[in-house]
Amino acid sequence: MILLMKLDRRALFGLGAALAAGGSVVANAGVAAASPSLSGFREGHAAGLHYVTGGAGEPLILLPGWPQTWWEFRKIMPALARRYRVIAVDLPGMATSRPTTGDKKAMALAVHGLVQALGLRSVHMAGHDIGAMVAFSFAANHPAATKTVTIMDVAHPDEGLFTYLPLLMPPGAVYPWWFAFNQVQGLPEQLLAGRFRHMVDYLCDLLLVDKTAISPRDRAIYAAAYDTPAAIRAGNAWYQAFYQDAQDMKTYGTITVPMLGIASLASGNLAQTLMGQGSDVRIVNVPTSGHFLAEEQPDAVIEAITTLIG
Repeated sequence: MILLMKLDRRALFGLGAALAAGGSVVANAGVAAASPSLSGFREGHAAGLHYVTGGAGEPLILLPGWPQTWWEFRKIMPALARRYRVIAVDLPGMATSRPTTGDKKAMALAVHGLVQALGLRSVHMAGHDIGAMVAFSFAANHPAATKTVTIMDVAHPDEGLFTYLPLLMPPGAVYPWWFAFNQVQGLPEQLLAGRFRHMVDYLCDLLLVDKTAISPRDRAIYAAAYDTPAAIRAGNAWYQAFYQDAQDMKTYGTITVPMLGIASLASGNLAQTLMGQGSDVRIVNVPTSGHFLAEEQPDAVIEAITTLIG
């Protein structure tokens, strides 16, 4: 999980106030993390990546974020599959997908390998959180394979990331301390291996307006995917590559395919950022949602994506 690179203070305070008003939910620690499946969809592996697919029509790739898996799209996949061939992909290093280096260019290359392995020439690309960074990198590095790109809540890292985030935040603001925590080598897996449910519950309760939007079972599914030292290190690598991502960003030209930004209550200046990165940019604001857009306001996400693709 990651908030937008350049969260403004009003967004941070606004999210903090909304979340404080939203109450809390008590996690059910006894809920087992059953292997998730979605009716009407099948899973597969290709080019080292795990994916879940269903539907027919224009191909639509969905890329999730940290600390989640393809399961974060479970609420939007059935409706989208009535119009498109939906392919929800676990990122490199996520769940049973083979890891790459954590830089988003390498991760996008792995996703491009999956696209080719599935016999597809070009796809609609949509991502959330870390997945949004990979989706942007896919559009930047593989423009011929990109029909449209949807960026949910988070922009690709740039150099501003290293100067904007303060060491401390004032009371009432959401402090994204996990940016720094995930940079640390060796310690996170010692603290979190076998205990990752605590991290999932913390982030869900912090960043959801409606804390019931991600159920105890959903949280158990996410925790199980990150509960081992290797899985924790793989997720941390995505954060540890931010400096390389920012260097890569300097080499990217303007995104010329239609680009959609879907912004939550916490998105800060996502619109301004994307407007400077593409020649055909549309923005949809979902002010009633916290960070986890596809789970908290699935109908708004479905409408935004279908309006973009047609």
